[in-house]
Amino acid sequence: MSKLRTPRIAVDAIIESSGRVLLIERKNQPFKGCFALPGGFVEYGESLESAVRREVLEETGLRLEDVKLHNVYSEPGRDPRGHVISVCYSASGSGTLKAGSDAEKAEFHPIGEVLKMDLAFDHNRIIKDYLEKK
Repeated sequence: MSKLRTPRIAVDAIIESSGRVLLIERKNQPFKGCFALPGGFVEYGESLESAVRREVLEETGLRLEDVKLHNVYSEPGRDPRGHVISVCYSASGSGTLKAGSDAEKAEFHPIGEVLKMDLAFDHNRIIKDYLEKK
């Protein structure tokens, strides 16, 4: 009998404000030191919406508002740790921005600048898809 293998599930958030997008600088591998959208893994027994709210609060200090499903990203090679499916949301945030958890920095960057950056994972594609849908 073979052991069942399934992908892990993660969430990511696009938080845009005044033409700028919130990015975190990753504190840990993979992609340590690279910028990425805030997000992380869904815990067992947690809804996707609760997970994205928790991850953003832990990494940036912001509480999410007006959370909307953006898209799902499921390419098996999108994460070097293994097959990870990311459910991405767009939202606005409130509170005091401060890096926490596994984020070295949390800061807003102009969209034009973000489009020229080499982001972690497939986050460049996620942001381009988001901008095309707007």
